[in-house]
Amino acid sequence: MKRFLVTGATGFLGSHLINRLLARQDVTTRILCRGANRWTDIDRVEIVYGDILDVAVVERASRGVEGIFHLAGFVTRDRSRFSELFDTHIRGTKNLCDSAIRNGSPRVIVTSSSGTIAASRVPVLQNEDSPFANEVASHWPYYLSKIYQEKLALAFHENQGLPVIIVSPSLLLGPGDERLSSTGDVRLFLNRKIANVPAGGLNFVDVRDAAAALISAMETGVSGRRYLVGGYNMMLKEFFGMLERLSGVKAPKMEMPESWSRTGAAILRRLYKVVGREYPLDDTTVEMAYRFWYVDNSRARKELGLNPRPAEETLRDTIGYLQQLGQW
Repeated sequence: MKRFLVTGATGFLGSHLINRLLARQDVTTRILCRGANRWTDIDRVEIVYGDILDVAVVERASRGVEGIFHLAGFVTRDRSRFSELFDTHIRGTKNLCDSAIRNGSPRVIVTSSSGTIAASRVPVLQNEDSPFANEVASHWPYYLSKIYQEKLALAFHENQGLPVIIVSPSLLLGPGDERLSSTGDVRLFLNRKIANVPAGGLNFVDVRDAAAALISAMETGVSGRRYLVGGYNMMLKEFFGMLERLSGVKAPKMEMPESWSRTGAAILRRLYKVVGREYPLDDTTVEMAYRFWYVDNSRARKELGLNPRPAEETLRDTIGYLQQLGQW
């Protein structure tokens, strides 16, 4: 019986990963979490309570496992939370890798983001050999912290022989995003909060397919490698059109330059404040919508068996889940 540690199990991707692990009879799962979770009374799930920043807790959680799925982290576009992002993604990853070295060097799957590479001002298809998007992402703390996380984890592989694999999903969509950490932009569309069509492009992947890719990375991935786990590249105009067909919500038609869009958002933000409300689009969200996030998923297809389900299925299930939550 194999035992795996999962950090970040209560998140969007983490919960789907746990469901897949529980479906296997040859696996027991240990999760490291800070509080309430849905697996307290489930057989083959051991819970270690504590924080990824607590070295003693991480040491206890890492002992006696054959592999570690490291998903602990959080997504925010709020630049004021810079230090929290770096603590969680960098200090937390160092704690985990240090502990793994002391406990027999089990295989460690570090979950990052395709945005460490695939953030461009032009529509270019990026792959695992592309350089980090330092210039574009330098003022976006989330992606910058993820770049440093990847560099740190791979340094443990190169310098100490820890079998580390980086799995970098693109935008995660699908059912089960309780915190609206990834599906929030779809929610904005459904509630008609997006006024114009930004001239950018995105890549998205179904969270269920990404969870399957994590398990494949543990079983067949090559240590020291990065895998871009992406589904479909498309312009935002095409993405909005697909959402319109599936939901019946009319997509915005107006297209405008980034500078106009940012100016308009700033004006609306002030107007909303006058009436005691908060405008839902911050500057970072607007800026990101004018970038291209295209990825080449060839390596993940070949080595991890990634086979993204149809885009329409993912978006239909995303819309249905948001409706179920009462968010639309």
